[in-house]
Amino acid sequence: MSSSENTEAPWRVGVLFSQTGVTSAVEQSQLNATLLAIEEINSSGGVLNRMIEPVIYDPASDPKQFRSLAERLLQVDRIRLLFGCYMSSTRKAVLPVVESHRGLLFYPTLYEGFEYSRHCIYTGAAPNQNSLQLARFLLSTYGNRFLLVGSNYIYPYESNRLMADFVMQGRGEILDEIYVPLEAGAGDFDKVISRIKKTSPDVIFSTVVGRSTSVLYEAYRNAGFDPAKMPIASLTTSEAEVAQMHPEAAEGHITAAPFFETSPSRAARRFVESFKSKYGPDAPVPAAAEAAYFQVHLAMRALARSGSDDPEGVLKELRDSEFDAPQGRVRIDPENNHTYLWPRIARLDKSGRFQTVWNPGVRIKPDPYCVVQSLDDWSVDDLHTVSH
Repeated sequence: MSSSENTEAPWRVGVLFSQTGVTSAVEQSQLNATLLAIEEINSSGGVLNRMIEPVIYDPASDPKQFRSLAERLLQVDRIRLLFGCYMSSTRKAVLPVVESHRGLLFYPTLYEGFEYSRHCIYTGAAPNQNSLQLARFLLSTYGNRFLLVGSNYIYPYESNRLMADFVMQGRGEILDEIYVPLEAGAGDFDKVISRIKKTSPDVIFSTVVGRSTSVLYEAYRNAGFDPAKMPIASLTTSEAEVAQMHPEAAEGHITAAPFFETSPSRAARRFVESFKSKYGPDAPVPAAAEAAYFQVHLAMRALARSGSDDPEGVLKELRDSEFDAPQGRVRIDPENNHTYLWPRIARLDKSGRFQTVWNPGVRIKPDPYCVVQSLDDWSVDDLHTVSH
């Protein structure tokens, strides 16, 4: 019996975030945010007077385990709505299972774009909501000679391809493109450091993920490079990864995201305070956690309007639905199931905290196929503006 057919049973939802493995730091923050949102909703009476009950598994950063546990949630646990996945390899492992069982996956992570599934709601940034703005900022601030380094799986390859396209639009040059193992150690970055020394790029664009992120930044620091002249710019370096490195290794480097822990708005401060009150003052609150948080609220509001956890009904109610998220008011685009988000760029200070250096104060329609927008959409003047 599904939860929609028993009017007294709790609404059971599946939660798939890794508590162990290479990307466990950021995924733990996503799990924390998901549970915080569920707790908030339950403390307010639940949804249609029924509590939300999360069914949680640890896929250990392994795509095969993600797929297996998604099958268990949908077949054995009879779950209809899933919240989870960080790496694109895990999303691509889970999606066919969700589609075959006509479930609905809520995916709260930035990704490489060029995908659509009517059985997935994408609440992380598409490339036109982070890569495009970051490329323009870097080209206008630091120079046009880029060296690309990434982890060896699908997201880094695709993200680097997009960044290379944007750099070429800006009449720039890709000096080299290097990939390291997903569980890279210090020795795996020797070639990267050697190439940086040899080519002297203006920017190092990193799509290294998880625990290996801190290894790269420490290797950069040990090599004596200057982030004021040649920063590491990365979409995959968030508060969760920075917490694993020395603040001196983080200082001066750049990222783009719709939300930062230091965001000054009242809604952002309230969210961060609630998060740290529940999980501890040192618990990182990255953009991936903020998306995990607001997507639960969006999903449960849609469920309340639908009166059922049937994915078709929830999907119908999600189209054009909006929510006042910590980053700003977000909206699901009915054309592509992605989310209108608020792009920002920040630089890490000496304490390892992101400080916003560019905030246009505009909400960007998701364009996962990068069909419409180009570098010319963002003027140099706009990119040198800091606003709150």
